[in-house]
Amino acid sequence: MWLKKICILLILSILIVLYSLNIGMFSDNVLFASKMGNALFQSGIFNWGSIPLEIDPGHPPFLATLMAVGWTLFGKSLVVSHLMMLPFVFGLMWQLVSFISFFVKDKFLIICSFLLVIADPTLLSNLVLVNVEIIQLFFFFVAINAILRSNSFFKIVGLALLSVVSYRGMMLCGGVFIIDAVMHIVFKKRTIKSFFTEQRILEYSVAALPAVIYLIWRLLTKGWIISNPLEIWGSAWHYSTVQEFLNNFFRNIIVLVQRFIDFGRLIPLLFVAITLFIKRKSLKWAEISPLIIIFFFSTIVIYVISLLINNPMGHRYFLPSYLAMGLLSFLLIREYNAKKTIYGILLGCLILGNLIVYPDRFAQGWDASLAHLPYWNLRKDAIRYMDDRGLSVAETASFFPNSTSIDNIDLNGDMRSFISFTGSEKYVLYSNVYNLSDEDYDVLQNEYRILKTFERFNVRIELMQKICN
Repeated sequence: MWLKKICILLILSILIVLYSLNIGMFSDNVLFASKMGNALFQSGIFNWGSIPLEIDPGHPPFLATLMAVGWTLFGKSLVVSHLMMLPFVFGLMWQLVSFISFFVKDKFLIICSFLLVIADPTLLSNLVLVNVEIIQLFFFFVAINAILRSNSFFKIVGLALLSVVSYRGMMLCGGVFIIDAVMHIVFKKRTIKSFFTEQRILEYSVAALPAVIYLIWRLLTKGWIISNPLEIWGSAWHYSTVQEFLNNFFRNIIVLVQRFIDFGRLIPLLFVAITLFIKRKSLKWAEISPLIIIFFFSTIVIYVISLLINNPMGHRYFLPSYLAMGLLSFLLIREYNAKKTIYGILLGCLILGNLIVYPDRFAQGWDASLAHLPYWNLRKDAIRYMDDRGLSVAETASFFPNSTSIDNIDLNGDMRSFISFTGSEKYVLYSNVYNLSDEDYDVLQNEYRILKTFERFNVRIELMQKICN
């Protein structure tokens, strides 16, 4: 039975990775994987202090180190980068099945619930990208499954490794701690004081050591932890007035709600909320309460901090909550007679969520669904078109995350680099996959004309030329 499950999940993981081999570095992973990975690849895999200040976000360079190891052993390429993700994709698949099987016992229903959980568009997108999210999710569910099954060793291992993936990994550790404490109070009917036994204090102390060591090392060697002194990505805590803080706080609340309902998640979330209310007297609360606790508290540290700071929050930040909600929605289907219909609607909404493409002026989380998939071939077609017509990449402007070297995205040794848009460049490579400011978008609309459009499934790339006055 175990061998069969391993084979099925391994085949699924391999298929996901093989499908992903053509997908370049995207969004923040241009920095976390490519730029930081290149720095370590060139100066030494574990020479973390060598990462230049201008590309140092302060996070533990876990993904960059993983990339540098793979490139050193097998050669630097996009294929190798995706293959380095395979153990974590498989590990996550295994942990999700383990997580689901704690609540669902029937084999067929485990398969059905697994499909509903992994159908989340943000999870699917991150499964095909080289990123820290899948790594974090793997370690997170190692820790959560250990708590559910009272396994101290794997709780320590999961938390210790989770804490050195990124700062958000450390925040997820805080969520795991809160989940552990709340479950102790709710299910064992004990006081919070009784939670802090010698064993549990030892568990969390040992698990926290890697993060503590890293933070001390950063302070001693760099002198800062979170805010880059150059403020390349802005200052997360800078507010001129109290009113500015309050405006940002309430805006962040709206953004947070949008993250939870975006890409088809609105229907499952409404289904869960309505069912918990109208079926509250007949629900088996003891069975679903752990999922409710995990849904609310897994990312609580992340969204509390996200509400307070001045930086944008990504859909992917809340993946543990999305997955817990997916499983919770599956368990609640049993409260109704039309089980197959409800299941089909929930699954269909999540799958169709990948087709959502917002208007150009509406910022979209392009790494939060599979809507970005057509972009990769279109981008190659556009660059090939430019080469065929002798248009210089080095003199063509583009936008984040494409305003970098081709190598940083495709890992193909092509060091030609697009330049950042200022409005004075003769040529611009634009895509609706890039979230532009209104000002930049207006400049493109008023001062540039389209030379060539590459389009597929509502994803566009436009090569534009400045209009001569």
